[in-house]
Amino acid sequence: MNPKRKQRLILVLFLVIGFSSVVALVLSALNENINLFYNPTQIANGEAPEGARIRAGGMVLEGSIKRDESSLLVIFEVTDYNASIPVAFTGILPDLFREGQGIVAMGRMDGDGIFQADEVLAKHDENYMPPEVTDALEKAGKLPDGQDAIKTDAVK
Repeated sequence: MNPKRKQRLILVLFLVIGFSSVVALVLSALNENINLFYNPTQIANGEAPEGARIRAGGMVLEGSIKRDESSLLVIFEVTDYNASIPVAFTGILPDLFREGQGIVAMGRMDGDGIFQADEVLAKHDENYMPPEVTDALEKAGKLPDGQDAIKTDAVK
């Protein structure tokens, strides 16, 4: 083989290997940073991956908030009015967090079926509801206050 062709072939091979390595690293980084949203029904049915970082959202179930007196641990239940899941969070909750409030929590499911949240977000005014929570409640046929939604089929 001609030395000039051999040199070009080696250069092209190094470029292909380098480009492939960069693409693999980028895809790996993107895969690790994906936080998929699951509603309580999906989590209760086992659709959420155990140990993977996910977002879970719904309404804080009335009467479910339990605070540990000796630490910042708070355990509460999140519901979409079809199913509810226990959530454990250690830290300071947002000021707007309360029973009957729409929230989105980020964390992982543990082996005991408890969602271990490392971040809890509460809606910021009376009219706003996170889109994922709204969709989950609509699928359950419920309104944010827990009442049954009236379904109307309008013909256009």
